[in-house]
Amino acid sequence: MKLLKNKMYMEDIRYVAELGLPWEKLQNKKLLITGAGGLIGSFAIDVLMEKNKIFGMNCRICALGRNEQAAKVRFANYWESPLFCYLCHDVNDPLEEKTDEQFDYIVHLASCTHPVAYARNPVATITANVLGTNNLLRYAVRHPVRRFVFASSNEIYGENRGDVEFFTETYCGYINSNTLRAGYPESKRCGEALCQAYLKETETDMVIPRFTRTYGPTMLMSDTKAVSQFIIKAVKGENIVLKSEGNQYYSYTYVADAVSGLFIVMLCGQCGEAYNIADGGSDIRLKDLAEIAAEISHTEVIYDISDSDEKAGYSTATKARLDGGKLKSLGWNMGYNIHEGMERTIEMLKEVSDTYGRGV
Repeated sequence: MKLLKNKMYMEDIRYVAELGLPWEKLQNKKLLITGAGGLIGSFAIDVLMEKNKIFGMNCRICALGRNEQAAKVRFANYWESPLFCYLCHDVNDPLEEKTDEQFDYIVHLASCTHPVAYARNPVATITANVLGTNNLLRYAVRHPVRRFVFASSNEIYGENRGDVEFFTETYCGYINSNTLRAGYPESKRCGEALCQAYLKETETDMVIPRFTRTYGPTMLMSDTKAVSQFIIKAVKGENIVLKSEGNQYYSYTYVADAVSGLFIVMLCGQCGEAYNIADGGSDIRLKDLAEIAAEISHTEVIYDISDSDEKAGYSTATKARLDGGKLKSLGWNMGYNIHEGMERTIEMLKEVSDTYGRGV
């Protein structure tokens, strides 16, 4: 796996692996991670396997996904390890159909997370966040876990009502549920509500990390989020295409910081609480983000009109900046600002991608 031979990528992995967290909670434990092949899941697995290798944590990782062939390539370094196993499974089906193994932690990261997926696969977008979450929570009750971790999103905040600059965890803005695009934020809201319901009825210990727009070298090259498209163009040495005026003001997070936040929430967060993984150092307007990508790749920003599928999946929010103060109170700090994260991502993908596919 090429990324694991990249010096800069391994710096990122060790940066997270060496954080002063209560890793002893994972000593000799078993983790189920859904969405294992995704941007966040694959990075998290690399961190845990590094902890096993260098720090002798002896934590067994069960990676769950739907594409075993791709997983064999992505996780080739671990495939024969007794501390790694892969489950080819769709979370929309009951997990008992695949395994009856006892896990200490379930980390639910599986979800459609980019605009074209929302538009072309709206049912699957909703069901992974609702039915998939319910299936995993039921499994967690029948096979009691120490903690259930549900990965949520900045999308749950909806439209900024114009009354705040930053979203705290208690903010709730408007979402027009009678649109195709609403499937993702509404189902994430429902997923969070399911977690709270299981906590109340079954006392299942759970926490909710809320991710911002995340990017990094583990991204899929099929990802249609704006930041991902900027990165893909930059890696190819092509002009950066902006499909709006670019005035949207959002929070972004480099994958190493997103995963460090995930682990802090998992290991230190209070049961039943949600935590924004965000820092103002990575808040930026979309047009300025495009300029950074163009500057790094020595290209230009050009404007183009979105096609119908893209428009249907794009967020209509013009300002979505998250307040990360609650997570910082647990000791989290951002390691890479937006310019540093973009530089690292583009440089790594240029080095490891032969045909502009993900660097495997």
